[in-house]
Amino acid sequence: RWKLRFKKKVYIYIYIYMEDTDHNYYTSKTYGPTDPISKDLWVNVDQMDKEKVKIHGILSNTHRQAARVNLSFDFPFYGHFLRDLTVATGGFIYTGDVVHRMLTATQYIAPLMANFDPSVSRNSTVIYFDNGTALVVQWDHVHLQDSYNLGSFTFQATLHSDGRIVFAYKEIPIEVAQISSVNHPVKVGLSDAFVVVHRIQQIPNVRRRTIYEYHRVELTKTKITNSTAVEMMPLPTCLQFTSCGSCISSQINFNCSWCHRLRRCSSGFDRHRQDWVDNSCPDETKDKSCDIINTTQLYPFTTTLVAKTTGRSRGETTTAGASLSTSLSPTSVPTEGKTTNVRPKADNSNYSAERKGTHPLHTGLILGILMVMLIMAATVLVTVYIYHHPTSAASLFFIERRPSRWPAMKFRRGSGHPAYAEVEPVGQEKEGFIESEQC
Repeated sequence: RWKLRFKKKVYIYIYIYMEDTDHNYYTSKTYGPTDPISKDLWVNVDQMDKEKVKIHGILSNTHRQAARVNLSFDFPFYGHFLRDLTVATGGFIYTGDVVHRMLTATQYIAPLMANFDPSVSRNSTVIYFDNGTALVVQWDHVHLQDSYNLGSFTFQATLHSDGRIVFAYKEIPIEVAQISSVNHPVKVGLSDAFVVVHRIQQIPNVRRRTIYEYHRVELTKTKITNSTAVEMMPLPTCLQFTSCGSCISSQINFNCSWCHRLRRCSSGFDRHRQDWVDNSCPDETKDKSCDIINTTQLYPFTTTLVAKTTGRSRGETTTAGASLSTSLSPTSVPTEGKTTNVRPKADNSNYSAERKGTHPLHTGLILGILMVMLIMAATVLVTVYIYHHPTSAASLFFIERRPSRWPAMKFRRGSGHPAYAEVEPVGQEKEGFIESEQC
């Protein structure tokens, strides 16, 4: 039995994903049961060095648990080099830095994510093996918690130091599409996201971490059967370029830009998104030039400039609203900064002038109505564009600057995302917000 204690943190998750139909990050190939390559891609753990093969005792006897595994090599994932991963009992590997309870949401490598419970059978084990160039994680004879009678599943994921990812399946008793997702998501593929940290002004010393899923690879579930395998090959990303010249002249699937201040090449969509925005790299990358720029003079106070820009934009919105109301009723409210003398009603000349100006007033009213209709139409078009292009710059601009009162997807019990507890030694506290103590 495991006791969980939570630190005072706030986590809110918003998902924006794009299926890899155009193969921007990975290319995949599926091998059927009759293909000899399927057998070659399966790693026989029994023939490996016994000292390096580890059976995780806790994961092999618990449900919805996850444990950190340190790698002996740098594993490139979406262009980022990872040195530690989190293996979960639910048939997937979590790749994120921020450890939270909803590991099934994003940032995963999932050969077959489902509601597996190794504790229901003595033969169920979670095994991993690291030979210095590859990590093999095998879920051996695991059963579905809510469908034990369907039989056991045996499959594995192999992560190579060159970035290749192999999913191999030995025993799949039923079609993956028939596995229930009521109590646990059922996914096969990859996912990555970036984390943005916001400070909540109403609550001091509390930060809100928002996770944006910028890409997902979803594999076809109907092709996963006994003795099948899927091999995914990584494609070049902007992060691999270390100089400005090679960055802006790159001919890959991404629009790479070079940020002189960070000395980094990026498309703007990776795990360093917050650094990219905080250092005004999107403004700097508008100039596709490798000239040396004095970033200290351009951006002496980045944080202050961002705050001032936000305040100025709000001020401009208020001023525009005031101008609109003034045009609708020009004789009612004086504009700010000007002193207007309101003359008495007994002034017949002013009264006759107002009567003569009735026609222009109607014209202004019509123009105001047309302006409002144009604004509403533009708003609808922008909303439709953002909905169909969730990873565009405009979408991220509005989402990252949304007020804290806007609705967000919060994970609670019964939300469809099961809670995973991370296995930690007694007395140690993980930076996520979970502390596990064995009772």
